[in-house]
Amino acid sequence: MTTTHFDYLIVGGGMVADTAARGIREIDSDGSIGILSDDVDEPYTRPALSKKLWTDDEFTWDKVPLGTAADTGAEVRLRTRATALRPDAHEVDADGETFSYAKLLVATGGKPIALPIDDHSEGERALSFRTAEDYRRLRSLAEDVDRIAVVGGGYIGSELAAALVQNDVDTVLIHTGAVLGDAVFPAALAERFEKLFRDAGVEIVAGSKVESGRADADGVTLRLENGDEVRADAVVSGLGIEVATDLAEHAGLTVDDGIVVDAQLRASVDDVYAAGDVASYPDRLLGRRRVEHVDNANEQGKAAGRNLAGAAEPYTHTPYYYSAVFGIRYEAVGTLDSSLETVEDWRDTEHGVVYYLDDDRVVGVLLWNVEDARDAARAVLAEADTLTRDDLVGRIR
Repeated sequence: MTTTHFDYLIVGGGMVADTAARGIREIDSDGSIGILSDDVDEPYTRPALSKKLWTDDEFTWDKVPLGTAADTGAEVRLRTRATALRPDAHEVDADGETFSYAKLLVATGGKPIALPIDDHSEGERALSFRTAEDYRRLRSLAEDVDRIAVVGGGYIGSELAAALVQNDVDTVLIHTGAVLGDAVFPAALAERFEKLFRDAGVEIVAGSKVESGRADADGVTLRLENGDEVRADAVVSGLGIEVATDLAEHAGLTVDDGIVVDAQLRASVDDVYAAGDVASYPDRLLGRRRVEHVDNANEQGKAAGRNLAGAAEPYTHTPYYYSAVFGIRYEAVGTLDSSLETVEDWRDTEHGVVYYLDDDRVVGVLLWNVEDARDAARAVLAEADTLTRDDLVGRIR
């Protein structure tokens, strides 16, 4: 078996790989970098796939690729899936080849949760949404068919439903909540959020899960747990991901809801690091957690790259996440869970802050159309032990 050596080997070809390569180059301008990616595209900006590419005519496809190889000199191997990691030998097997490394970053992310349907369309009428190739397929469907079902009421599902209906597609959104967003937002805000979709023409099918279904060249039939059926020309699911930890588990790395890393993003074996969706890390404000959003991918990837190259720096960033639909943008830091107590502070009907409290301690901050306040939200979390409810109202504007 052929062996290729890299000073720095990155398994995974997403945004973490891009920022990690750039982080390496901040410290080491010469070391060889290899990126093993099972994608068909070099690293690209993932949020655009469900946001700007659908709604901003000036955001064209040429702005999607990140230029990783050109900017960093990394060798990107596409359509290359790592199948085995041997930490003691400092080796990774992938597609019939062995790659040796001095330092390794595992950034395998996750794979989308598939719908439980019988697909006879060979993926032409039923797809999960994760990659740029998925975007291209859905975009083609949006131009060729009349009605598309979206399954999942989280960030990706809601963004896709908004994107499709704004591109003149008859759209039905199926989700398990009573009201769209009710797992995250306070009740009144969830009602307002869902109304945005209904007013735009999205058909909402709430409170039921897809139990089974069939897709073929003629379209899709989805059978729901309550016995109802939904028919469409195609279906796309945004049900989240299963974290890709198999490679790490089989190699003996410590895994517990992700690959467990320390403050420097080091895994439990020498010379192996992990970052992005797959990493369980100790957040300096919120404790151990795993985050599946782009801000974490960018910042953690960069930090991991620097540490691969010897920086030995703790990762101290507390990431935020965001969504943008129908002209509103909300951002969040920390834990958003509608079962928690909340304190709402609205400047007017369109701009406000919601604080989420656990035992009277702030654990999450939602910024609804409030700009440039992420650091202020982090400051609230940092000072949570000393703040009372009365301290919160008016604190962020």
